[in-house]
Amino acid sequence: MTAEILPPTPAHLTRAVAALARGELVAIPTETVYGLAGLALDPLALARIFAAKERPTFDPLIAHVQPSPPGQRLEALSAAGLVDLARLSPAARRSADRLADAFWPGPLTLVLPRAAGVPDLCTAGLDSVAIRMPAHPVAQAILTQLGQPLAAPSANRFGRVSPTTAAHVHAELAERIAWIVDGGPCAIGVESTVVAVQADGACALLRPGGVTADQIATVTGQPICKPDVSPLALPSPGMLASHYAPDKPLRLLPAPLGQLRVRLCDQLFRPGDVVLVVSGSGEVERARVPVDRVKLVLLSPDGSDGTAARRLFACLREMDTATGRLYAEPVTRSDGLWPAIADRLVRASAPRARVC
Repeated sequence: MTAEILPPTPAHLTRAVAALARGELVAIPTETVYGLAGLALDPLALARIFAAKERPTFDPLIAHVQPSPPGQRLEALSAAGLVDLARLSPAARRSADRLADAFWPGPLTLVLPRAAGVPDLCTAGLDSVAIRMPAHPVAQAILTQLGQPLAAPSANRFGRVSPTTAAHVHAELAERIAWIVDGGPCAIGVESTVVAVQADGACALLRPGGVTADQIATVTGQPICKPDVSPLALPSPGMLASHYAPDKPLRLLPAPLGQLRVRLCDQLFRPGDVVLVVSGSGEVERARVPVDRVKLVLLSPDGSDGTAARRLFACLREMDTATGRLYAEPVTRSDGLWPAIADRLVRASAPRARVC
């Protein structure tokens, strides 16, 4: 079996929906990254996702749902068999309603009390379920035509760099799935922000992503709090120390290139090494890197966080083809999407996790 990349024509979308309804897996585009989709309430489909990705079952999945009208989105989650609204306090219900109305469809995942019928494989056995409503028109069309929620973790082998094009998915899973729906390059390029809505209405940030913490706090009227979670029961994907990693080890530099001393650069870099430049072209001009033997990959040519997020995973894949070692500058900014970019680079450079 070799995966076929399907243009998003009506006939191909119908074909993809039919395959999903049979319990098969289909890679689909979202505005964040490409997801490996299967029926969220079908344990056999979920088992196929875990097998295709080689993903450990302690890592929960995110359920993706079709669009629904503002003011009715939590009720739609209950009707879909995903959320137990009776377990939401009034304060939590207010915050969840506000967040869903403000950011759905979009790159925000809410962790809410699960309904009884949600399979343990979807939630890693926890009493909560992670849910989002994607904004990509192809994902919306598939979800609407299917009429059922889809689990759709990133369409790559576990722990590796997330895919932001259909070609990336093909490189990762071509021999493991049959269909990839091509929706073009992902508009955001990093995964969704994940927040757990607390009983008092506050939100714990489990994973930074396409919606900023400041945006969430503005909508809920409460500051973001830190999650109180056990490393043995992670409520969200993307929380393991090692994740989003290229095949070759990635090392984070101690400072931007422009701040490194000449002697350190001479000692550090060897011919064929590659450096991901996060800080911008100005730092490159000030850098003391021996450019005759080191390749520099500029993450954001225009200096914006949006461009950096869209290019991040593609740049890591490009760097992975180099003969030398891989380095990346640290992220020094904390506004906009930069915290999400920093999170991905820190996890991509962490010591590789061993999954038993």
